[in-house]
Amino acid sequence: MSGKILVLGGAHIDRRGRIAGETAPGASNPGTWFEEPGGGGFNAARNLARLGFEVTMISPRGGDPIGEMVSEAADFAGINDRPFVFLDRKTPSYTAIIEKDGNLVIALADMELYRFFVPRRLSIRWVRDAFAATDFILFDANLPEDTAAAIVARAKALGKPVAAIAISPAKVVRLLPCLDGIDYLFLNEAEAAALAGHRPEDAVGWPSLLGDIGIGGAVVTRGQRELVAFKNGHALVLQPPISDNVADVTGAGDSLAAGTLSALMLGLPLEEAVRHGAAAAALTVQSPHAVNENLSRELIRDMLSLVPAARILQ
Repeated sequence: MSGKILVLGGAHIDRRGRIAGETAPGASNPGTWFEEPGGGGFNAARNLARLGFEVTMISPRGGDPIGEMVSEAADFAGINDRPFVFLDRKTPSYTAIIEKDGNLVIALADMELYRFFVPRRLSIRWVRDAFAATDFILFDANLPEDTAAAIVARAKALGKPVAAIAISPAKVVRLLPCLDGIDYLFLNEAEAAALAGHRPEDAVGWPSLLGDIGIGGAVVTRGQRELVAFKNGHALVLQPPISDNVADVTGAGDSLAAGTLSALMLGLPLEEAVRHGAAAAALTVQSPHAVNENLSRELIRDMLSLVPAARILQ
């Protein structure tokens, strides 16, 4: 193992309907239906486990067959799964409609259960032990605002680095009270704009704009355009590899976070770490699943040949 990572956040069911032909809004569209366990934190956790890390996952879950499906997927991935199970409630779900080219049309997130992950649950003995035993903490914005702040405070008190996944423009604003304590925030441009209030005229303006609101380190993805990354005044852009064989974009951002963090934990500099993240994301979009089941360090190394060097901004 290369280190211990504690992940707190979304672990639920992903349902995806894929349109077979050209999208016809307001009409019935022929297509196929698919479902699998997912969630930002859970996708990242499974990727990190496949990359050789010792991963513990803490999330709320319902006492239903879907919750059991998520638990089975965690066991299969080799994750130390430690859910808070609410027997009388249903496991959260994410339902998406996707065009034939793999891009998202619209999605519905039924995440009511996550509000029960309140800060006082972090005081439970086994949760405190999990924080103390880990090397790195990752959480996502599915969790309530006060819980996110409590996670960051606990991590900082223990001297543990902490990263976060934005999830969506509506949810990333939950991180506003604790932005200055997050070492690495993974988000896309829409989520970055939700935090900053507007977009810069040019993508290279993101580091200063996000830095002005207290973010010390982030990776901002921009679809197939150059991503932007920065940490402590060091900024860069990177062109991700463009795949001609996109099966599904679901989970790409989560795998980019996992690939980047895995490289950072191995001691690689940010410019190399984001190359590993971009490679992991490229492998994910080639798979019909939110997590490429063949993901490995060897596969990422092979994909790196298609990822250009980062361009340093400062």
